[in-house]
Amino acid sequence: MTLLRAKEMTLDDAQRLLGFRPVWDGEFEDTLVIPELEPIELAELARLRSELLDYLTLGKMSEGQAQIIAVLPLLRLAGYSRLPIQYRVEEGIARIYIEDEDTHIRGRFDIVAVNRSQLTQDQNLLWILVVESKNLEASEFAGIAQMLTYAYTSLEHQSAVWGLVTNGANYQFFKVQKTIEGQLTYHYMPSLSLIRENRSIELLQVLKAIRDWVPN
Repeated sequence: MTLLRAKEMTLDDAQRLLGFRPVWDGEFEDTLVIPELEPIELAELARLRSELLDYLTLGKMSEGQAQIIAVLPLLRLAGYSRLPIQYRVEEGIARIYIEDEDTHIRGRFDIVAVNRSQLTQDQNLLWILVVESKNLEASEFAGIAQMLTYAYTSLEHQSAVWGLVTNGANYQFFKVQKTIEGQLTYHYMPSLSLIRENRSIELLQVLKAIRDWVPN
C-alpha cells in the first residue's frame, strides 16, 4: 500500500490516479452571471491592490502572507464571510483510496467555501470554491494537482465545483466537473491578477459570481 500526501501530488498523478482531463478553452461568461461592482467595492479593491503592491516591493512574500494580505481580504470583499456562504481554512479531506494502485491519498485544503443554504442530492453541503495558495515565488500553476485532489472529494456529491490556485498576485480559476458519462475534467479559465487594475476588477466580479453560482 502506498500513502501519498496531496501536497506531494503532481499534475500527472492527478490525471493518472484520479482520472482528471484538462480542457483549455473555458470562459467565465459561459457559466457565470458577471455582476457590476459598487463604487465602495471598487474603492476597497484599490486599497487591497495598493497594500499588496507595497508588500511586493519588499521582496519575498510567503504563502501565509499571501493569504492574509490578499486572498482572505479579497474573499471577504466578495462576500464569502457572510452566511449562507462560509469558508473553512486548513481542514483535512477524507482519505481517498485508489484501488487499482493500492494508494491512499490524504491532505489538507487551504480554503474551501461552502453554501450552507444548499445541499447536494446526498445531503452534503454544496462546495462552491476550493482555494490553494502558494508563495509569491511559485507559479499560480504550482498548486493545480492539490486543488484537484481536494475538489475530487466534492465531486462524489455534486456535478461541479470551482477551483482557484493563487500566489496572491495572480489568480488561475478552474471549473472542475464530472460529466454525465463520469469523466472528470478541469477547465482552465482566463488568468486574472490583483496587481493590474482592470484584471483586478474582473477578479472581484468573478469571485462574486462564483459566490452566487449554483451547479446545474
